[in-house]
Amino acid sequence: MTRDPLFFELTSPIPLALSTRDAATALSVSPDTLKGLMARGEVPHVRIGRRVLYPVAELRAWLSAKAAADQGGDA
Repeated sequence: MTRDPLFFELTSPIPLALSTRDAATALSVSPDTLKGLMARGEVPHVRIGRRVLYPVAELRAWLSAKAAADQGGDA
């Protein structure tokens, strides 16, 4: 069975946000692709100091909205 990268075991701390590398892995894209989406303001992210983080809840909502729009032909 394939494990959902955005699913975390209850025994480990549930992250509120992912690093670029972890978010890219969860979305099955390269870190460079994710950085491009971030630079264009296409993917939800926050900056904390010099770090860029991707909130898990917002990534889920963004991906669901994008999937719904793509299915409707409104990409």
